[in-house]
Amino acid sequence: MKLNKDAIGSSFDDFLEEENILAESDAIAIKRVVAFEVAKSMREKHITKTEMAKRMGTSRSSLTRLLDPLNNSITLATIETALAAIGKRVQIQIV
Repeated sequence: MKLNKDAIGSSFDDFLEEENILAESDAIAIKRVVAFEVAKSMREKHITKTEMAKRMGTSRSSLTRLLDPLNNSITLATIETALAAIGKRVQIQIV
């Protein structure tokens, strides 16, 4: 079956933008990816929450907030500190 490109509707991003929730949706997605990647690296490197918090110079509760994919109140500085603690860095690209 061949698709008719003229009959295809707008993209999901277009829908989110029309609903004025694109930026919020992007922020949630980015935070979930960060939380997933940090947790994954911690598991791979056998780093406990206590050890990770120590490396970051913060509390376990701050680390728990970072690892919570639904908590969007994490600063870029906290993300950078966490990534540095596992030997990674953040790279931002504006498109």
